[in-house]
Amino acid sequence: MTQSPFPPPEPLHLAVALDGTGWHPASWREPGSRADELFTGGYWLDAVREAERGLVDFVTFEDGLSLQSTDPTGDDRRTDQVRGRLDAVLTASRVAPLTRHIGLVPTAVVTHTEPFHLAKAIATLDYVSSGRAGVRVRVSAAAHEAAHFGRRDLPGIRPEDAGLPHTRELVRELFDEAADYVEVLRRLWDSWEDDAEIRDTATGRFIDRTKLHYIDFRGDRFSVKGPSITPRPPQGQPLVTALAHAAVPYALVAGSADVGYVTPHDAAGARAVSEEILAARDTARRGGETVHVFGDLVVFLDETAAAARARRRRLDEVAGAPLTSDAEVFTGTPGELADLLLDWQRAGLTGYRLRPAVTGHDLPAITRGLVPELQNRGAFRRAYEAGSLRGLLGLGRPANRYARVRAGGQS
Repeated sequence: MTQSPFPPPEPLHLAVALDGTGWHPASWREPGSRADELFTGGYWLDAVREAERGLVDFVTFEDGLSLQSTDPTGDDRRTDQVRGRLDAVLTASRVAPLTRHIGLVPTAVVTHTEPFHLAKAIATLDYVSSGRAGVRVRVSAAAHEAAHFGRRDLPGIRPEDAGLPHTRELVRELFDEAADYVEVLRRLWDSWEDDAEIRDTATGRFIDRTKLHYIDFRGDRFSVKGPSITPRPPQGQPLVTALAHAAVPYALVAGSADVGYVTPHDAAGARAVSEEILAARDTARRGGETVHVFGDLVVFLDETAAAARARRRRLDEVAGAPLTSDAEVFTGTPGELADLLLDWQRAGLTGYRLRPAVTGHDLPAITRGLVPELQNRGAFRRAYEAGSLRGLLGLGRPANRYARVRAGGQS
């Protein structure tokens, strides 16, 4: 791939996806993986600080409702790979006061959890991080995860059943529910107007109750009255993000999210998915809003492409099988990766979420190798230029929906 002589249309945005010791299943066996520290706050703080040193827009923290497994329908009973996680929201809250600029985006499964609880948790994260919070929403169709809660039965989805009508209907139902969930989050974040807190010791008034609002949401799966117990977050609306692989989740990104993560495998795929999401955004009447489309890539980065390929082969041998992923797996040098990122950006992507194959090796390779390469090409920032996560992504602070109604004399 040759480097284009033309500059990119806009600076790139970069996120890093943190998952255990890395996205390769044998990463925990690498020297320097710090696998023995995986369930400590210090491990995660160091990873986030490394990403912040590289001026990365934000990090995401993986999470789920069951042990990691190579079997999508249940526990694979394996003992040779990392199993177990810390809670993503709590981990983000732990590192928030000890970082200054980088966005913090924990994953939350929205199929069985309550939007009221998540709304106040992410609002709290926005407060303790001074406006750097977001959330990645996930759905779960797994029967064994539904069994943890006992409220509903799900048939589960086997890979071989992906194209069947009942599977497509279940997927649509789960993503429709996720869209309702995000709507409740956003209404709860708005349920306190920005100036609802008075804190006037002279008069003894702490809040103005006329500026707290019932949201009165009723959907097929839940109803929420509101208001939240947490005042409106510093960003107004923390960032909402989602991973999407097909038309139904693309619609969730287009209609409900600020950032969508997608998994093209070439520039043509990047162009097709970007166009599909932006068309769906216009259909959802969000044509005037920015919806970022980030490409996801698993990365093995070394000083030479041969060294990166050799490291990947060695890890595959340790794991007993080649690495497979929903995302493209890039193996090469920071310069070669920069070429690819700029090429796919011209196809419509506005940023990337990079998944380090081995966190201890590939995260520093991103921050100390890829980032300088992009900076030298004028494609990435040289300093953090905004104090909030929305600001870093060029997203304005949204007006409060209930304050608009009051201003219009409709309440």
